[in-house]
Amino acid sequence: MNNGYIEKMRARIAQTPAGTVFVNSDFADIADSNTIKQSINRLIRDGILRRIIRGVFEKPKYSNLLKEYVAADPDAVAQALARCYHWTIAPCGDTALNRLGLSTQVTAVWSYISDGPYKTYQWDKITIEFKHRTNKEITGLSPMTILVVQALKTLRKENVDDKTIRILSRRLNPEEKKVMLREGTEVTDWIYTRLKEICKGELGG
Repeated sequence: MNNGYIEKMRARIAQTPAGTVFVNSDFADIADSNTIKQSINRLIRDGILRRIIRGVFEKPKYSNLLKEYVAADPDAVAQALARCYHWTIAPCGDTALNRLGLSTQVTAVWSYISDGPYKTYQWDKITIEFKHRTNKEITGLSPMTILVVQALKTLRKENVDDKTIRILSRRLNPEEKKVMLREGTEVTDWIYTRLKEICKGELGG
């Protein structure tokens, strides 16, 4: 195995923050797939990477406060899997609510909608689930639009109150609001009404 490949991979990893999650394809421009797999195994043995699940690896992040390596970020793992398989994903359910500050409930299951297949991944006490949805729900939409729509769907119409609207309005910047109004015209009527309320003010709505 050519050590030059490993050194290039080491250099790339060194340029990223601790906690960064990688998949094999992140190094596809450096070497062929077999060489990458062998190199990653070597980097794991050397403590440069650690395996989270099959095909997903992390640059370990050490906490000086806890005096131990911290658990991998589930969202970073989900994004890495999506990158590997060329899926479009977005948080849904309680995961979407957490990401937007609408819930502080800690969940062991991180849920995402996806234009890929139904899949579940587990490690330690964490589960990531991908729920297949039609392309119309996610493809071509910005991540923030999908996230807000999924959060509203999770809450349901009767539970979206003025406080929810205020939280979301503060969470989004003016550009995100412009994009969301433009992209949200195809969603359910009640959701689009709420989107317009979220965007009121900055956009003159």
